[in-house]
Amino acid sequence: MEVRRPFVVGAGIMGAGIGQLCAQQGYQVTVMDISDEVIQRAEEKVKKGLKDRVEKGKITSQDMDSILARMKWTTDLKLARESDFVIEAVFEDLELKKETFSKLDAICQPQTILATNTTALSVSEIASTTSREERVIGMHFFNPAVIMKLVEIIRGEKTSEETVETTKKFAEKLGKVPIVTQKEAPAGIVSRVLALLLNEAALVYEQGIASAQEIDEAMKLGAGLPMGPLSLLDMIGLDVHLSKMETLYSKLKDERYRTPEIIKKMVKEGRLGRKTGKGFYDY
Repeated sequence: MEVRRPFVVGAGIMGAGIGQLCAQQGYQVTVMDISDEVIQRAEEKVKKGLKDRVEKGKITSQDMDSILARMKWTTDLKLARESDFVIEAVFEDLELKKETFSKLDAICQPQTILATNTTALSVSEIASTTSREERVIGMHFFNPAVIMKLVEIIRGEKTSEETVETTKKFAEKLGKVPIVTQKEAPAGIVSRVLALLLNEAALVYEQGIASAQEIDEAMKLGAGLPMGPLSLLDMIGLDVHLSKMETLYSKLKDERYRTPEIIKKMVKEGRLGRKTGKGFYDY
């Protein structure tokens, strides 16, 4: 099956980025969220990002206009019936995702593939709310979706090979490098390995061994990382990281995935990173 008309559920940073990516690669794409305010904010952010690229000479104003013309914004989930491939990018909450997939299953055509952008939740559990478990798959983009080359494709227990191949080819047409897991596993590859690094950086900070700036600079210079781990936590969102760690700990029962107290404290205080203007750094 060839993907022709993708649909994105969720207009947050990731959802809007995936929508923009699809439009940049020539797809007519619809991005949906439940709030007009969220939709308007996402659309404005995409426009601003494209204008910045025009000013830097990376694309022309005609390119920008074409990309925007291929993006449709809506609050109507029922428009997903026109799509052949849906990417869900709502908040990392299992019940919310299951509810979303149940609704999509009732709306979409039988052949439509439903993909979840989850970082740690079970693809099989999400798929269990549908009548098309063989057509449900994990398609994990990395932030920012328009730039990062990797897409992890995560199988559910009942995901068919046809669904895997269609998703892989779609990722390639989006200009990405797809890595397919051999079996379902919590958080796939990158998020699972990276979680330990981010936790350890937070523990080093919590123990007063070095400042946030010193930890990040040391890891960039000593480990060749393009971004320091605490800066990355701020970009991901500490609440998102906490949710992921709680899922991994509950699934794997491994003490290495227990969330550092400093992260729990910061989340309670509303210091979630860039999106709130304050995390390990002030923005």
